[in-house]
Amino acid sequence: MKPVRIGSRGSILAKWQAKHIAEFLQVLGIPSTIIFIKTAGDRFQQAAVNQIGVKGVFIKEIEDALLENRVDVAVHSMKDVPTEIPDGLRIGAICKREDPRDCLISRSGVTFSKLPQGARVGTSSLRRQAQLRHARPDLVFKDLRGNVDTRLEKLKRGDYDAIVLAKAGLDRLGWNDRITEVISEEICLPAVGQGALGIEMRADDPNALKVWDEINDPVTYDAVVAERTLLRILEGGCQVPLGAWARRVPDGFIMDACVVSPDGTECIRKRCAGDFGGGEALGTRVAGELIAAGAERILKLVGRNVASPS
Repeated sequence: MKPVRIGSRGSILAKWQAKHIAEFLQVLGIPSTIIFIKTAGDRFQQAAVNQIGVKGVFIKEIEDALLENRVDVAVHSMKDVPTEIPDGLRIGAICKREDPRDCLISRSGVTFSKLPQGARVGTSSLRRQAQLRHARPDLVFKDLRGNVDTRLEKLKRGDYDAIVLAKAGLDRLGWNDRITEVISEEICLPAVGQGALGIEMRADDPNALKVWDEINDPVTYDAVVAERTLLRILEGGCQVPLGAWARRVPDGFIMDACVVSPDGTECIRKRCAGDFGGGEALGTRVAGELIAAGAERILKLVGRNVASPS
């Protein structure tokens, strides 16, 4: 049997993710090899995201390798995957989700509410900045780029008083002892797809689909479909002040979502319930409620044109 060629970024977290999938395949008796591919997001780590593009900045080169048959599958953090998948590719599976929330790591060990006025908080995510500004307009938010280990080093050397990262990444790397506080979803909703690993493959590979059915988690898949439907309708990318979290409850699904003005002064937030298996319908409903409440006006401030929820 030919080894499955897994395409991945080369960051410390991406390596963990690719190895995790390789270990799963090993359990199934399927050999694999990991091929590391440098993306635009990796090559320009010191540039602002809006200077190097947004959609697919961390995955385009890996998708090219898939289309050119240089790899068989790609492992992505679903928060990095645009809602438009290139022709000939598909998301074949989404693994069981880790905790999708954001977390704070502060040099002094104080929580978000206890940070002193004017404290420097590092994050390049407009979503995080907008929501955290809404809660604490007295803080100073500074851009922060680089891999997880690079960001932690910048905090250690005093470039920031605190930084905000995805909790799932620290959990996977075994670094959750560095977390000062898990930020409540009432303060900061996560990015669409945050905490979930997706397997992208060529759409014409039926044998691969049988394999990846084994790793797909239907609950996570439906939740991420709901969030990505919302994102597609609101024409968003990773640099949009929009947060969303769909999750299962005993009688179905609920999804919280918000759109926040970049300066944090205005926040529109909605919660809707739906049925298991109805992720697309739930995402459409939440998008419609946000638009009706004025989200389109806020998104136009960052150059987004909202689609009609249908």
